[in-house]
Amino acid sequence: MAKVTFFTGHTSTTPPAPSVLIWSTPLGCYKKLIEYHKNGHLSFKYVKTFNMDEYVGLPRNHPESYHSYMWNNFFKHIDIDPNNAHILDGNAADLQAECDAFEKKIKEAGGIDLFVGGIGPDGHIAFNEPGSSLVSRTRLKTLAMDTILANAKYFDGDLSKVPTMALTVGVGTVMDARELPAAFFPLNSTPFITLMVMILITGAHKAFALYKAIEEGVNHMWTVSAFQQHPRTIFVCDEDATLELRVKTVKYFKGLMHVHNKLVDPLFSMKDGN
Repeated sequence: MAKVTFFTGHTSTTPPAPSVLIWSTPLGCYKKLIEYHKNGHLSFKYVKTFNMDEYVGLPRNHPESYHSYMWNNFFKHIDIDPNNAHILDGNAADLQAECDAFEKKIKEAGGIDLFVGGIGPDGHIAFNEPGSSLVSRTRLKTLAMDTILANAKYFDGDLSKVPTMALTVGVGTVMDARELPAAFFPLNSTPFITLMVMILITGAHKAFALYKAIEEGVNHMWTVSAFQQHPRTIFVCDEDATLELRVKTVKYFKGLMHVHNKLVDPLFSMKDGN
């Protein structure tokens, strides 16, 4: 897997408040960030997060709600201010008003600085299922049958228990992710290159989606392909996820990673004998 390490934190008494749009997929990433935090290398004190989606009709304290998932697996282990952890309410009386308010909160926070998420086997981002508008905003979505079937494993394999609707940020919402201000540094005061959109893709079952994302054109039936038009996107993938890519494509990106590691992380490169 490509090595991607990023740190967030600031030592100023009046720090910027970076906004991060996140999804539940990067569990391994969350565990690593918790490790950095517990070791004193990372703080989320001034970070604002916006979760990408939430099921409609599922109680907030249900073990499979994204609210429960994020608090149990990430938020309660770090020093984030609970008021800065924003998650859509799938039980709101007015779901459209909830979506509109979410977009307003993102705007008031200054926009999204960094997006971190995964994709489905059909290339969907958040719950922007195939056929979604590539300029869509936060809204109510009906889930595709493939998504419902895939999620059944989290509900004892019982399709009747799987939510069929969800609130989700739009593709356009994610595409608005922008660069962090130059004054934003890790705790050791070393500047770093900010990632705007970071997509994590692992496993052979998502190989075709990765192929559609980078080797074919932009297509609303594969919403992840929209990020071809974002100025700063990085795909982090393992070997299995590259199985549908051309050999030349894989070699090209491995070459870029080799050069990148030497430029921005010379100690890491020298240790590996590159």
